[in-house]
Amino acid sequence: MHMADALLAPAVAATMYATSMTAASVSVRRLSKEDGFGEDAGAKKLPTMAVMSALVFAGQMVNYTIPGTGSSGHLCGGMLLTALLGPYAGFLSMIVVLTIQCLFFADGGLMALGANIWNMAFYGCFVGYFLIYRPIMRGKLFRGEKGGKAKIILASVLGCVLTLQLGSFSVVVETSLSGVTDLPFQGFLALMQPIHLAIGLVEGAVTAAVLCFVYEARPELLQDVGETANRGRFSGKATLLVLAATVVVIAGGFSLLASQNPDGLEWSLFGNEDGGYAANMGLDEENYGIASDTSKTLGAVQEKTAFLPDYSFRTGESDLGTSVSGLAGSAMVAGCAVIVCLAGRVVRKKKENEKNRKAFKL
Repeated sequence: MHMADALLAPAVAATMYATSMTAASVSVRRLSKEDGFGEDAGAKKLPTMAVMSALVFAGQMVNYTIPGTGSSGHLCGGMLLTALLGPYAGFLSMIVVLTIQCLFFADGGLMALGANIWNMAFYGCFVGYFLIYRPIMRGKLFRGEKGGKAKIILASVLGCVLTLQLGSFSVVVETSLSGVTDLPFQGFLALMQPIHLAIGLVEGAVTAAVLCFVYEARPELLQDVGETANRGRFSGKATLLVLAATVVVIAGGFSLLASQNPDGLEWSLFGNEDGGYAANMGLDEENYGIASDTSKTLGAVQEKTAFLPDYSFRTGESDLGTSVSGLAGSAMVAGCAVIVCLAGRVVRKKKENEKNRKAFKL
């Protein structure tokens, strides 16, 4: 669902940057107030934030085929991150993932980054959590250890389906407001929503599988689990090591098996006639959308920063380039997540010191 710059008018892109950065600012403030960056909480959350952010980056590299459509989908990851980190840290982690994808791998336009953050991160991290995940996990619909798994599965599937429907709907609105789509609003919507329903069901199953593993391994790593008789099969460190090993396997190996079919957005816009499927909106992949001075300037910046464009070496396509991209990107995301967490703790410490100085003077 990564949008290209050509799909957005500069005014719409600027608006989406403003909304996404507002949500990011609120997330930082709420984390500070809720001790999300405190010494104890921050120390516990830091390794989880690093490993899970890397897992989402790696997961997004593996497109899975949607049978009978000529399309594919990939993990968004907002629900997955939020279930382990909470909505605010999860949202900031998603910003790290999407920004690194954009700047260093040319995945999604730089002008469209604000829209991609909103469409792929905001709904999963906030709407999915507050409307679906938390009410189900805190509810009394299921009981016992098996009930905990049932809650996770239900929350994962419903949350991913809802948030991908909202994200794809936002893409339709943003491109329509930008004046890009040649079909009526309803026509584009009729293509985007069903394909992202299928993608959301698969993401829900993947998210549920990961969260059920964590629930069995170390349930206290999950948000809103509450008291449980399940003490966990592994230590917290061992659980994160298993997840880190999964990142390496997915990024370095499974990424080579990714479907070559266009993702849901590309499929809706361009179709897949080469694969024997419909043209859908039939836009020309080489010449479509809006060209603006802003997009050209930011595109030039992206060309310089993207050292592995499209997750491959500049010299040409090769399996090694994909593996290197997956491993390098996962490491970069993990490192940046750690930096974000440490920076938050430094800011919090400064605020506490200033508060203590003022109290001492009084």
